[in-house]
Amino acid sequence: MKKEYNNRIEVVLDVIGGKWKSHILYHLTSGPTRNGELKRLVTGITQKMLTEQLKELEKDGLVSRKVYNQVPPKVEYSLTEQGQSLKQGLKVLCDWGSDYIKHKYPNGEVIVKEDDHI
Repeated sequence: MKKEYNNRIEVVLDVIGGKWKSHILYHLTSGPTRNGELKRLVTGITQKMLTEQLKELEKDGLVSRKVYNQVPPKVEYSLTEQGQSLKQGLKVLCDWGSDYIKHKYPNGEVIVKEDDHI
């Protein structure tokens, strides 16, 4: 089935849009991360939703899943080459967010809990 978009931003939002995907991708920019660590880092996400989002990101070619042959099982998620290509775009979005907060809330009414690591 052929998929049609009205513009390129629709493509981006289709792939990384929604409540959780950008958060997951953001944390994976630090390197390979286990499921439990992602669950801890992505505040508020349920295990079911994390699993669904990781599967979609894997299907879209942005995330890879590596299973280690050991007991207990060990699984790590990391950005693929295509996923790595998003790092600069995510950094631009983070920088824009910082600028927006400074201009919109100059008296410090908004606090960002986490420092950017991109």
